[in-house]
Amino acid sequence: MSDPYETTEAHLERLLGRALNSFDLPDRLVERLGTALAHSSSLHTTHHSPEAGIWRETHRHTYLLTDGGSVSLWELTYRLEGDRSVRHEVFASKAETCLAVTRLFGEASAGASPDPSTVPGEDEPAGDVALLSALYAARAPVRRHREYAVEDSADHARRVLRRAENADRPGEPVVTLLRSAYAHQITQAFGARHCLADGRGAGFSLYEHAFVLLDGTEVSLWEVEHTATPDGRHMCEVYESEAAARGAMELRARVR
Repeated sequence: MSDPYETTEAHLERLLGRALNSFDLPDRLVERLGTALAHSSSLHTTHHSPEAGIWRETHRHTYLLTDGGSVSLWELTYRLEGDRSVRHEVFASKAETCLAVTRLFGEASAGASPDPSTVPGEDEPAGDVALLSALYAARAPVRRHREYAVEDSADHARRVLRRAENADRPGEPVVTLLRSAYAHQITQAFGARHCLADGRGAGFSLYEHAFVLLDGTEVSLWEVEHTATPDGRHMCEVYESEAAARGAMELRARVR
């Protein structure tokens, strides 16, 4: 429960402080939020699945700014299967929140029964990545007509590269190139797949961030999001090619 006497400044500080991904918010948005005069919070959606041990809620936090405008932040609060700790993530739009729900809970999380092909059973051998490899092969890339959004694309590219934790992430030449990006599109190329490694489940998602530069050139970054880490935490890696990204996914599934 929120404190009805909590100041807007304290509320925003608490919200951003508990969010695992607050660093991913656009700098311009954070600067605008610094001028917030008042706020209102409401529960937008809730989903409880006691049998699976899964729980999540989406909250909308709206802020009135000094310039007379208002902005909203979308907070996803959740517990994962077998983990009683409550986690928080915050997003600048409802669409980004929906993508996060898909990443964390799978495409079937809206109420339908889970697809058994995406959730390994208890009798599957630990370290068996044959199913994962087959899923990669079956998910051949489909090229569609792109509909780019003309937004703060250079800032988006910077944030994608900033959250990459892999040592072989794109270097300064790519960083410099993407400073001239003026439009972009995000596509999920592979999402919400799970495998068993060392007796523990790991989830993998792959996103293509396609950019258009001022000279008309198209450049893509390939982002791998996974939990194939020693402590099961969420990790992001970014690569310059789809082949490198898919190779990293398979390697992570084999070595934890």
